[in-house]
Amino acid sequence: MFTRRSFVALGASAIVSSGLGAKMVLARANTERRFVFIIQRGAADGLGTLAPVGDPAFVAQRGLLAQDFVNAPKLDSMFALHPSMTTVNGLYRAKQALFVHAVASPYRDRSHFDGQNVLETGGSAAYALKDGWLNRLLSLLPADEKAIALAATIPMALRGKVEVASYAPSALPDASDDLLARVTAMYQGDPQLHAVWEQATATRMLTSDMAADNGRNAAATGSLAAKLLAAEGGARIAMIETGGWDTHAQQRGRLGAQLKGLDAMIGAIQSGLGPLWANTMVVVATEFGRTVKVNGTQGTDHGTGSMAMLLGGAVNGGRVVADWPGLSDAALYEGRDLKPTVGLDTVLNSAVASHFDLLPVRSAAKLFPDMRSARVMGDLVRA
Repeated sequence: MFTRRSFVALGASAIVSSGLGAKMVLARANTERRFVFIIQRGAADGLGTLAPVGDPAFVAQRGLLAQDFVNAPKLDSMFALHPSMTTVNGLYRAKQALFVHAVASPYRDRSHFDGQNVLETGGSAAYALKDGWLNRLLSLLPADEKAIALAATIPMALRGKVEVASYAPSALPDASDDLLARVTAMYQGDPQLHAVWEQATATRMLTSDMAADNGRNAAATGSLAAKLLAAEGGARIAMIETGGWDTHAQQRGRLGAQLKGLDAMIGAIQSGLGPLWANTMVVVATEFGRTVKVNGTQGTDHGTGSMAMLLGGAVNGGRVVADWPGLSDAALYEGRDLKPTVGLDTVLNSAVASHFDLLPVRSAAKLFPDMRSARVMGDLVRA
């Protein structure tokens, strides 16, 4: 149901609840490339997703959690992928999945809110920047229309100067066609609200099926994202928020279910986009990692280094990129965490610069102004 409040809200996004607690945001840009940013809110365990089974300290450090990888598919001599990620494993075999391990944003404390703020703003300290790096990316891309949002609130990464409209799926009954027609007539003479209303009603036509029942599973969210990204003249950039990654207790079952949902979401995006998948890049990242050792409740606590994924037909995949620091006690960051060896801002800037053919120096200055390293990761996109 549309309300005035829903489409006067900030942003360029679309929210749909799912089994992962997912929310989705979309933005338009005058490009045939598609880009999806999936954020894992709650600090996903990179060691529990892409395990360094070739590290001699792995089994001793991870204890019970290492059992998930006894028969897990090995990607190379060091790393194995969680068995729940069958679709992503297939993408890796097809050279459409690339993993970067031991990554971290500039944030070095352990607050979810502060860590997510740094990840989404692209700054070096929490709340130092007031807009998001994805919104600033939009300003670097050719755009002939406003961005469009399907969200009650816009995630920090997409807040900024680029003006967007929003649509918020609601649990309330849908408005009748007669009511919508009368509201359209009411706003006909209002130059501001009429334009926004037209965008909102056009988006409703695209989401009428997939947004039903608030899209209560991850695959539905992925299918909806693909539908909106594939539409002619529709969104070209999407952000999907997933929750539930904070695994302090009983991690094995919870993380496996989370990864299965994420895998289904990615598979739905791929199948929904069809041939457009060839021009698509999906980046999955989290605010920080988790402790190397298992805690007393068979979970892990807030850590530092984690792992990022680049997926899609546009990705030059089939590789794990890692300057691996090791898991021995002496190698851990502050004696407890995976030591980061590459900045997440470097990964993100290199990914979007190569995907949208931007000059990396220019995009870095705009998206991540405090980035300490001038390093650019090459060969992330197919030639």
